[in-house]
Amino acid sequence: MTALRIAIRYLLARKSHTAVNVISYISMAGIAVAAMAMVCVLSVFNGFSDLASERLSMVDPDIKVSSISDKIISNADSLALELEKIPGVSSALPTLRTEAMAIYGDMQSPVNVIGVPVGFGQISALNSLVIDGEMNSSTYSRRGAVLSVGTAIYFGARPSGELPLYLTVPRRIGRINPAFPMAAFTIDTLSVCAVYQTNQTELDNGMIIVPLANVRRLLDYTTEASAIEIGVEKGVETANVKAVIEDELGGDFLVADRLRQQSHSFRMISIEKWITFLMLVFVLVMASFNILSSMSMLIIEKEESLMILSSFGAPLRMLRNIFLYQGLLVSVTGGVIGITIGVVLCVLQQHYGLITLSGDHTQMSIVNYPCALRFTDVLVTASAVAVIGLLSGLISSRSVRPPANIHTYPLVD
Repeated sequence: MTALRIAIRYLLARKSHTAVNVISYISMAGIAVAAMAMVCVLSVFNGFSDLASERLSMVDPDIKVSSISDKIISNADSLALELEKIPGVSSALPTLRTEAMAIYGDMQSPVNVIGVPVGFGQISALNSLVIDGEMNSSTYSRRGAVLSVGTAIYFGARPSGELPLYLTVPRRIGRINPAFPMAAFTIDTLSVCAVYQTNQTELDNGMIIVPLANVRRLLDYTTEASAIEIGVEKGVETANVKAVIEDELGGDFLVADRLRQQSHSFRMISIEKWITFLMLVFVLVMASFNILSSMSMLIIEKEESLMILSSFGAPLRMLRNIFLYQGLLVSVTGGVIGITIGVVLCVLQQHYGLITLSGDHTQMSIVNYPCALRFTDVLVTASAVAVIGLLSGLISSRSVRPPANIHTYPLVD
């Protein structure tokens, strides 16, 4: 590989014009910074994805069953008892979700209400996310309400029991008397027992968890539920239990595992991750213009050397390959440096938490930026750097023309 050896010599040798050296170093630095940013940004998004998965696993059940054709499952209690008999199912509990108007003191706001039965702690680790008050098995059987942190902050509510919490919903059945407009609403009174925080916007804002009996009373239901949440025994594959449940219920019900229950959240994180990656690739492309500039100046500087090589019989393809390899070497060298620095920074952040989140750390469940380094992201970054370097070298090599006025001298005995 004569062309590669000459390209390495051109890369390492000092140029006659200082500007060529400076532009070459700037090209490497630009590629290195972009590659380092790619590795770090992708790793941070991986960390947030893992954090979301961990937090959602504490709130969401292993499997959730809901009706496809209707929002409500009739005879949910009996269906839950049947599902509990399936091997691998530890518990199956009906839950009921609705929207209501919450009133606390002088404040009022629309909220999402989740009615959960006794034993809900067996399929959800919500108890471990409580940051104020106490949440235990009796919470689900008495008139207690567990507020999300955003709801509690909005109302200024704490589990003191000083003020009652009112939930109001339009009456679902019955005739409405215009003379008594308040008769068109059903009102329930509860007390704030605890406040939880999951660090997930959709779960931490406008959410209240109350006993299932209270929500059924508000909506005039008896055995209905919006979903049946199922816990899987330890050591049992969730996918296997999910397949059995789908066979038992048929096509009228949607059986979703944790990933499918929050597919929109993970999809958004993935979209943000790869859009950011594409933006950094654009930065990498901008940095590659420095490579083209340095290659153009190097071609001009090495014009005499190219004429000598051509006089020795070097074909045009070999001359062009020299600068093709030169552009690839500049890009790969900068990419290796940047990826190495990025990997080191991510490993340090992952194990030692060098960079912390801003704000009051006493009120946060995590203090350091989450980071999870993955080999696939490093491989994708390296591939992008290699492709950009290859294209830069290919474009710059096209500007090499056959040297003119080459004189060859015959050998004399």
